[in-house]
Amino acid sequence: MKKKLTQRQKRILEIKKNLLKQKQQILEEAGIMLSNLPSNSNLSEIGDIASAEIDRNFLLRLRDRERKLLKKIEKAIEKIDNGTYGICEVCGAEIPIERLEARPVTDLCIECKTEQEETEKLKES
Repeated sequence: MKKKLTQRQKRILEIKKNLLKQKQQILEEAGIMLSNLPSNSNLSEIGDIASAEIDRNFLLRLRDRERKLLKKIEKAIEKIDNGTYGICEVCGAEIPIERLEARPVTDLCIECKTEQEETEKLKES
């Protein structure tokens, strides 16, 4: 006998579907962009070489950000699969589904996230 899914579980499965789509898109775009990285070998002028290097560094930084997002996506999918998705890693409270839909890779409830950001601000100043 199949257990009926709650509304929250259905919405989490929809989030998982969107995360899988986002992951696929990032991987596809990464393949395209990495194959299109500018090469210095066909540039002769120093200005062209410098410009190409700036473009290359920008693309690699972008990749780094996407790699971090990819890790967060994979972690969220793993948590959905093992039943721990939507639970705050700091206080253990259930994260509201609206927050999960708005920020599917979050692992903190809004209160703990706000506290984390305030702590980071204090460290910076």
